[in-house]
Amino acid sequence: MRIARVGHGVFTVTMIVLGIVGLITGNFAPVWEPVPKGVPAREALIYLSAGISLASGAGLLWQRTAAPAARVLLAGLLFWWLLFRVPVILRAPGVAVSWEGCGETTVVQAGAWVLYTWFAAEWDRRRFGFATGERGVRIATMLYGLALIPFGVAHLAYVKQTAALVPGWLPWHEAWVYFTGGTYIAAGLAVVVRVYARLAAALSALQMGMFTLLVWVPVVCEHEVVTFGRLVAGEAGLMQRTVARFSVLEVSESPAAGRCVLS
Repeated sequence: MRIARVGHGVFTVTMIVLGIVGLITGNFAPVWEPVPKGVPAREALIYLSAGISLASGAGLLWQRTAAPAARVLLAGLLFWWLLFRVPVILRAPGVAVSWEGCGETTVVQAGAWVLYTWFAAEWDRRRFGFATGERGVRIATMLYGLALIPFGVAHLAYVKQTAALVPGWLPWHEAWVYFTGGTYIAAGLAVVVRVYARLAAALSALQMGMFTLLVWVPVVCEHEVVTFGRLVAGEAGLMQRTVARFSVLEVSESPAAGRCVLS
């Protein structure tokens, strides 16, 4: 077992934790939402998604299993995105939160795609050459940039709701909402058009990290007594944002060859 890069380790641990969270709570981890309550075999899908997270996370730690683990995770996320995220947009294309939710899944897909380009075996390169190597990294970069834009639009569309999340000790709550929404959109466009893309990626990762520390950590710890379910749900949210940070950093710093080998 060997961790290729720091981001690889962060992503792997995150997916393992999300898998454990799903198994413990009997509910979907944030990255696998939303699944409507009326969907047949919904409970089975909960444990399927948790199993994919846990198994792929563990598989990414080992040389022999890294390639199939990355392949299964990316395929699972793409399938889930098409099956559950895209229909939400089709039903309500004018609602900002529909696109934001899609962006949350897409950010994680970008990280998974980077790992797939790193660990792709000869079998993958022969059959899915368009998705590996430098082309695969470019696709992941594009996905990440496009995913940032709906984050910013949602900030601007739901100013009051987002302002309520700004810590009370900070002044000018709504101003922060407009600022962070604008920076998400600017960073997304910069990554897409490849103008100061690395700087935009790094700054958006920093913004995500600050949002986690200033907003979600206090949410989890705001009560003296935190129920187990609330704690797990909060930690799952933090893990998802950790994945997002991994995605952007690794997309912006991936080797040109788009490949990394465990040994």
